[in-house]
Amino acid sequence: MDRNTLIGLVLIFGILIGSFYVMKPSEAEIKREQVLQDSIARVKQGLSPATDSVASAKATAPIAIDSAVLKQPFGAAQFGEDKVIVLENEKIIAKISTKGGRVKSVILKNEKNYDGGDLVLFDGDQNKFGLQFNAAGKNIATNDLVFATQDVDISVTGDQSKSLKLRANYSDTQYIEYVYTLKGNDYNVGLAINTVGLQQLIPATAKSINLNWETILFQKEQNIDSERQKSTIYFKDEGVDNLSESSDDEKEVEEKVQWFAFKQHYFSNILMNKDGFKSAKFNVTTSGEDGIVKLYAANAELDFSHQKDNSYSLNFFFGPNKYNILKAEGNDFQKLINMGWGPMRWINQYITVPVFDILDGFHLNYGIVILILTLMLKGILSPLTYKSYLSMAKMRVLKPQLDEIKEKVGDDNAVLLQQEQMKLYKQAGVNPLGGCLPLLLQMPFTIAFFYFFPNLFELRGESFLFMKDMSTYDTLFSFSKLPIIGMDHISLMCILMTLTTLLTTWYNNTTSGATGQMKYIGYFMPLIFFFMLNSFPGGLNYYYFLGAVFTFLQQVIIRKFVDDDKILAKLEANKANPKAQKKSSFQQKMEDMMRQQQQQKK
Repeated sequence: MDRNTLIGLVLIFGILIGSFYVMKPSEAEIKREQVLQDSIARVKQGLSPATDSVASAKATAPIAIDSAVLKQPFGAAQFGEDKVIVLENEKIIAKISTKGGRVKSVILKNEKNYDGGDLVLFDGDQNKFGLQFNAAGKNIATNDLVFATQDVDISVTGDQSKSLKLRANYSDTQYIEYVYTLKGNDYNVGLAINTVGLQQLIPATAKSINLNWETILFQKEQNIDSERQKSTIYFKDEGVDNLSESSDDEKEVEEKVQWFAFKQHYFSNILMNKDGFKSAKFNVTTSGEDGIVKLYAANAELDFSHQKDNSYSLNFFFGPNKYNILKAEGNDFQKLINMGWGPMRWINQYITVPVFDILDGFHLNYGIVILILTLMLKGILSPLTYKSYLSMAKMRVLKPQLDEIKEKVGDDNAVLLQQEQMKLYKQAGVNPLGGCLPLLLQMPFTIAFFYFFPNLFELRGESFLFMKDMSTYDTLFSFSKLPIIGMDHISLMCILMTLTTLLTTWYNNTTSGATGQMKYIGYFMPLIFFFMLNSFPGGLNYYYFLGAVFTFLQQVIIRKFVDDDKILAKLEANKANPKAQKKSSFQQKMEDMMRQQQQQKK
């Protein structure tokens, strides 16, 4: 290496070192950026921002005021300090921002995020709320205006009630006023919107003004995929309806809307208008970003009169999707909880929920409550289970005779084979569907619980045995997400449920004498359900596990009291006694169908 090369390398190294120190950010800049990144990270986790340092820094920075802007409608309200006023009671902490006069964030005091942090329903600039209208030729959005107030933080308890007033002025006699009212021990925040003198500014052709509410709701549960599938916008016009839960959706409602809700799996933000919204348009979008559940937007029309000042009586509900709480609020709020459809909804509403509430009143662990609930259900349905088993026992003892008929007739003449089999059933007094019908009658209860447990708020955060949270899946071990099926963990409770179901299937096959495809289908179905239910709540899989255990025990006990020889003797007696050979409606229909087939062939 010559002298010039060495000098060049030294100079280049010196320039790099010098650039590093010259371009190095200041301590204040580093601190401000760190606070900003920490706040973003916390919001994505459903937590409140660590500090308001960034907002404070922006608020204290000098603002250049344009005199031309001051002359515009609500020009003075476009400048001012963004302050936060806290409304707090036993249930919630609501932060009201003077920028837009909106609810900036809401924290539920008695709930926690899935990772143990504060449960923040929404927060910060991700939440936009306000009126939108045209005044004196300019489009106004109150979300961008700075409201003035003389009030300070409010804290209420018990039966107390206090109000916060904020005002965006056009003039001393023309303004928009927001009045927030908070009561103690309540999930509701009242909002009265008063528009004073605006009828002189808004065009006479305008019959309504738009209320816009947009927000981003962040992850609150361990399984964000399940949370997304149970999150959407609900609304009530003539009845309660909702947008799609499984895909992006939008809907325009021309009828009067009483309320609408930004619903997540276990929590909801509901806005109700005492006089109803004239019409509304809703939009819900699923975000691909980590930690974001969905993006919600609502534009609702408020009737506007040019004859007088206008007042609107609104109410926010910020709380859990707990059936009894929502039902106590009235206005069909409880229909935010999916209890199933048809008979399943009726079973859950009028049987499961009341019985669960009674058991819940004893303050037992919810694992014990589910155990008792399952025992009660199995006890009530045990006569059907016994009848089903007895019918299968009759079919089992008749199997040798059915095999003889098949061997005699052969497989070539299916119609004759069915006729001979039906003849045997008739002579023995056996209904071939007798074992299926009792099982079908039990199916609505099984399906009803499939809706009940995944939407049961009471299970959220409750532990039992090895399950830390019964409202989500337990993890025996986890791994990288598998392609196609998307599985990234194994649930121990789901394994126990599957193994118990396979054991019950094996026992059924040995007692019923099942052969051929039916024998293997019984083993195939539990394996399919394993992949389906692996990510479902532990409480649901625990119920199915208990159901399989009790079904197995019932069948073992019943088999001890059912004597195949006595059943066969009774069937032979029926064959010998023509008077006992009653034809069931099923048998009659089968005979009619076979006669029709024979006539068609002829």
